Amino acid sequence: MSDPVRTLHRTQSVCPVCLRRIDAAYVREGETVVFRKTCPQHGSFSVPVLRRTDGLPAFEDWQRPKTPSYPARPLTEAAQGCPFDCGLCPGHAQHTCTALLEVTLRCDMACPVCYAAAGTADVPPDPSPDVLARQLDRLREVSPGCNVQLSGGEPTRRDDLPDIIRAVRARGFGLVQVNSNGLRLGREASYAVRLREAGLDSVYLQWDGPDDAACAPLRGTLPGESLMARKADAVRHCAAAGLGVVLVATLMPEANLSRLGDLLRQALRLGPAVRGLHLQPLSRFGRYPGELLTAPRLSLFDVLAALCAQAPELVRPEHVHPPGCEHSLCSFSAVYARETGPDGTPGLRLLADGASSCCGPTSPTRPAAAPLPVPLEAAEGARRSRQFVAAHWAGAGRMPVPDAAADDFSRFLARAGVERRFTLSCMAFQDALDLDVERVRGCCIHVMRPDGRMVPFCLHNLTAVDGSMLYPDRLRPAPSVPETGGGPSHA
Repeated sequence: MSDPVRTLHRTQSVCPVCLRRIDAAYVREGETVVFRKTCPQHGSFSVPVLRRTDGLPAFEDWQRPKTPSYPARPLTEAAQGCPFDCGLCPGHAQHTCTALLEVTLRCDMACPVCYAAAGTADVPPDPSPDVLARQLDRLREVSPGCNVQLSGGEPTRRDDLPDIIRAVRARGFGLVQVNSNGLRLGREASYAVRLREAGLDSVYLQWDGPDDAACAPLRGTLPGESLMARKADAVRHCAAAGLGVVLVATLMPEANLSRLGDLLRQALRLGPAVRGLHLQPLSRFGRYPGELLTAPRLSLFDVLAALCAQAPELVRPEHVHPPGCEHSLCSFSAVYARETGPDGTPGLRLLADGASSCCGPTSPTRPAAAPLPVPLEAAEGARRSRQFVAAHWAGAGRMPVPDAAADDFSRFLARAGVERRFTLSCMAFQDALDLDVERVRGCCIHVMRPDGRMVPFCLHNLTAVDGSMLYPDRLRPAPSVPETGGGPSHA
């Protein structure tokens, strides 16, 4: 007799066809957990969240409860309800850890996978320096001290990128990071030095696999040269300039999932300038292969299972923990110390205090009878996340040493050895098929739009089956901040 179907948690989502808000639920079907929803007009949809995999944490135990912390200065009103009022509205339950500033939609690649659908012939004009300055001023008003990532498109297509970096640094934000494919950084040895001198801390470097074959389905090829050799040049130039590097891999089941172990070992071989490996299961918005409703999908737990199977000497399920900032189903992470084996092979040793300091005490393998962790104040989780990322992903010399009055967490970050640490993390972005409004409300990664609003990353990029965007006109400035959020009407 098969196991009964059991509803674990009810929430709301959107229809992937019409983007209306609809009811949704996490449902256990035997040993599989699925996210299921039904639109009265377009029918039912489901996506797996946790497949049966021995050794992984149970869905019910993968929790990090948080007490909501609402915006001190909301920029929109709650009119139609989540996810249609972003700005952020008064009901958003988490502060900004990282703000993304899209400085261009131009790109020198035309990747088969691109969340921004960048690099086409009809991209809008770049935001002017004045528009960017107004965005940064608004961001400083509502989220002072947050980390800033300059994104695109490809930011290095802008010749004034050093000036933009200086503008961010002058406003007192935390980490200043550029999201890049690495081509210009690899081709121009002095370019990383110029960005470092302007105030850049870190490069969020697109790196989808250990070789060209693993990357080609997501990025295509470079005529006459090796894409990965060029990216390796970028790492070397960033290291020489004193920039921290985070390798960022978008994962497709049919492309590079089977190469995760090789990718992690390669990241370690590239040396201490590579501060970590960040993994992102492919979310279907922007430009992507296949169909939104039918293409193979990866969940957070699929990625963890693949890592543990392919690199058991480095990663085990009990190493990772749910986030202390965003919703528990959005990410996992672990902090390690770098080690070198007797044969010179790089290895990892788990730093247990990395989990307790960054996200508070928690255990994904909590016994069934044990109580849930005490809820963490969301604002405190955001503060710790900002500090942790700024300390571990920046280049050498950027981390200030706190004075005697600093808290234990700050002192933990300031201890010697940041360059000997390595962060392993995974973030599962949401598309129109698996969007959960509770996860949206807990989002801490917000895109600063030219009209002055701040929109969670997944909603900023969200597209329906036909390609229509929930929040269109991503680079179009507006004369003032709207009083209420936009979006489709809902039933």
